[in-house]
Amino acid sequence: MLLRRIGAVTAAVALTVTGLSVPGDASTAHGGAVIRRTEYGIPHIVAKDFTGLGYGYGYAFAEDNLCALADAITTVDGDRSRYFGPDADAGNQTVGPLRNIDSDVYHRAINASGVVPRTMSQPPPLGPTADVKDLIGGYVAGVNGYLAATGVSRLPDPTCRAKPWVHAITVSELESLLYEQTQFGGIGALQAQIANATPAAPTSSKLVVPDNADLGSNGIAVGSAGTAGGNGLLLANPHFPYLGATRFYQVQLTIPGVIDVTGASLYGTPLVEIGHTAGLAWTHTVSTAQRFTLYELHLVPGNPTSYFIDGRIVPMTTESISVPLADGQVTRTLYTSIYGPLVTWTPSTALAVKGVNVDNGRSTNEWLAMGRSTSVAQLRAAQDKYQGIPFTNTIAADSTGTAYYADSSVVPHVTDAQAARCVDSPLGKSMYPARTVLDGSISECAWGSDPDAIQPGIFGPSEQPSLSRKDFVTNSNDSYWLANPAAPLTGFPLIYGPTGTQRTFRTRLGLDIIDRRLHGTDGLGTPGFTVSSTQQALFTDRNLTAEMTRDAVVSLCGNEPALTVACHVLSAWDLRDDPRSVGAVLWRQFWLNAVKAPDLWLVPFDAAHPATTPNTLNTASAGVRKALADAVQRMADLHVPLDAPLSSAQYTLVGGPAIPVPGCTNPEGCFNIVTGQDAGTLGPDGRFAPVIFGSSFMMAAQLTPHGPVARTLLSYSESSNPDSPHHGDQTRLFAAKRWVTDRYTEAEILSSPNLSVRYLGF
Repeated sequence: MLLRRIGAVTAAVALTVTGLSVPGDASTAHGGAVIRRTEYGIPHIVAKDFTGLGYGYGYAFAEDNLCALADAITTVDGDRSRYFGPDADAGNQTVGPLRNIDSDVYHRAINASGVVPRTMSQPPPLGPTADVKDLIGGYVAGVNGYLAATGVSRLPDPTCRAKPWVHAITVSELESLLYEQTQFGGIGALQAQIANATPAAPTSSKLVVPDNADLGSNGIAVGSAGTAGGNGLLLANPHFPYLGATRFYQVQLTIPGVIDVTGASLYGTPLVEIGHTAGLAWTHTVSTAQRFTLYELHLVPGNPTSYFIDGRIVPMTTESISVPLADGQVTRTLYTSIYGPLVTWTPSTALAVKGVNVDNGRSTNEWLAMGRSTSVAQLRAAQDKYQGIPFTNTIAADSTGTAYYADSSVVPHVTDAQAARCVDSPLGKSMYPARTVLDGSISECAWGSDPDAIQPGIFGPSEQPSLSRKDFVTNSNDSYWLANPAAPLTGFPLIYGPTGTQRTFRTRLGLDIIDRRLHGTDGLGTPGFTVSSTQQALFTDRNLTAEMTRDAVVSLCGNEPALTVACHVLSAWDLRDDPRSVGAVLWRQFWLNAVKAPDLWLVPFDAAHPATTPNTLNTASAGVRKALADAVQRMADLHVPLDAPLSSAQYTLVGGPAIPVPGCTNPEGCFNIVTGQDAGTLGPDGRFAPVIFGSSFMMAAQLTPHGPVARTLLSYSESSNPDSPHHGDQTRLFAAKRWVTDRYTEAEILSSPNLSVRYLGF
């Protein structure tokens, strides 16, 4: 293996002699791979085949994030308790508090069941295609190639240097990690409940499911009628964790004449999941569709591990799961029904969970096919063929000026008519439609199917919400209903999410941002979206609730001297959540309590005006008045000046010492979401908890006739290694609201002043 830093001319010669031309020391039976890095360490991988492409990606990723990957592999191996202690937090931000021991029990049960190899060994299209298998195999070899060349004891990242939990990974371990990612919002959300369910300790039948309301994203696709150039444009703004394996990594993957895609993927994923090609750009947002249903089992009297189906007695199966500790082991018994694992018991009933993605081995096929697409039409064909997107909406735009939205995710086939028959208990009715609890004692309550579905039990493409437009489509984690308010989507099963219901302030702000940009009334130039105006629109950091109610709040001061200073601060506030903004800290302390007032609004929600209602703050509300007084008192108690700028309280430690960052929390009505574990409440030190979630990989891409023009930003940077030069470099850009110029073409890559090239042979 050879590392060279070379000039653009040398690079151009080396890479164009034979089309790919991986010369001399890098030539192998598979053609090897080339890793070219540009500014901020962004790798551009070139290879002759998918094995080589995977190898280059795995090697590059390991250079930047080997410790994070090793930690994720420890998770799916069920070995966290052995190395990190059974009671420590497992570090999974997407499932709420989770102890290592519960994570280990869950993952060891998954491994013991054999579900991952069964799923991944299905013939395509249900299982991975040959190209995907080559990518996975090459990626594993690349990670291990880096580890072998470097050595565990010489790893540059002190996080895992010489640690016993670092080892060469296997294809089966990476497949387990990919499988884990598909369970987001499904059975993966119930790890603790599955690991602890026992008939020996009946509990309340009301199952508490982790609330991922803030786990989401924004996506805007603009068509020919809405762009300055009459083509397509996309804004990708996923909100995801800053820690753990659900971070994004930016990369370009190229096999000349076969695939050329750039964007980002979750850690350990050997392909691009959000990004663009020469003629297509797409992103994802977490959809409101459900990823599992619960089944309420009617237990046999005196036998809590048997239940009735159509009058027959069916015994549960059991599995003894042992988790090794540093000084012993813990053994638990897990219970499974024909629907899936048990999650809770009462003396007469039990709940089992059936996940819709438990046999989804095709999601990687779909993302690879999307990465080879250059139009919305090709993307749609890929989604219809594989039907494997596990938990997200898709928002896309192409060079023809088509904007596209679909919730093409995998959804349990439960129609409203079936729910009316099968959600028949007090528990089920109390949870519906937010959660679907079906009667497990009746076989007709099993999931249905569609003729065009790739497998039984899910909705087919013809039944999925979708919309193509020439102006725009958008989603900010509300349901599909208002992808474009001019063409509301209705008539789909409630399991996809509700229509005619109140939208979040973030959705409303997004629609307002779009409307103002299309009409040129936002101060960002002439009407129509460009890459530049899209960047600015995201980072104006408007606070919608403040825009709607700040003046009314100020009127509350009246003759109350204690509030005079507070209202002066709010009056002068620029209504932004910029690090320099004075008033944003005070507003957050006020609003997060005020929004809980039952009589907050004078004008209630009106489904005929969903983008503007509810509105008009009820200044007579006792809850609103108390929230303002409490906010002032809270800041006084903490000795935080009422005119403290946002930068004094909001920061992230991901990327180095405290870095102030822009944005605000979801309830405030921001587009650029950032938050810590405190959800926006000032701590004893007078600051918010460090930001560990929010805007992550951001991309503004326009698909012009001359090729894509794009800007990107990865808020927590490419490397999790605290000693890497690319640990925090883009985080500082995020703090300054600066973007990275996307280098996609050969000319753009080779003109990078930071270009470095590594040739890999294996």
